[in-house]
Amino acid sequence: MKPSDISVVIPTWNEETTIEGSIRSAIEAGAVEVIVCDGGSNDNTIARATEAGASAIIRSVPGRGVQLNAGAMFAKRDFVLFLHADNRLSHDCLRQICDSPDVVWGAFKQQIEAKGFVYRWLEKGNATRVKWRNMAFGDQAIFVERSTYKKHGGFEEIPLMEDVAFSRQMRKVAKPRLLAGPVIISARRWQRRGVIRQTLRNWYLQFAYAVGVPPRRLAKWYR
Repeated sequence: MKPSDISVVIPTWNEETTIEGSIRSAIEAGAVEVIVCDGGSNDNTIARATEAGASAIIRSVPGRGVQLNAGAMFAKRDFVLFLHADNRLSHDCLRQICDSPDVVWGAFKQQIEAKGFVYRWLEKGNATRVKWRNMAFGDQAIFVERSTYKKHGGFEEIPLMEDVAFSRQMRKVAKPRLLAGPVIISARRWQRRGVIRQTLRNWYLQFAYAVGVPPRRLAKWYR
């Protein structure tokens, strides 16, 4: 397998400031099929994605789960990698998937673009979650064999926690492979709300989802 055998799907909504870097990182890593699925941006996201070299731009109703599935419908390669618009792949990410024997699905270690021990703690904690809980989040650039993705129904089309639901389903199929990456992560959400506050908020949402709070209600709390 080669990096060109991996499709990259990027969901967007008003990401004009970040989408170019995301697309270009995928191309520089060896992807030849980069699919942007836009959920109704009213800024210059579409134009920026076109300029950056996206091979296809799909329009769908908003919602990350819906957009991920819509983009994956157009994927033609052996694997699909789902990349957030404010994340970037390091140069070796796709090659690492190719060099991993018998890989079914997985994610990458992260590099958060901010200084400070608390961000290094977050990086290590997120990597540990994949190793010990078999749970990957969307900002770790989840990748999956396309035939397996199709067989198990893809992402749940829910307004929040689609990555958690996907990991729950996929870990019944195979243990996720955690690769060195790194995937480079914008620190904007932690900087906007504060690291401790954002982390506690994430934990609370995960707990609420685990005990059965509907994703639609969680999405209202998140907003």
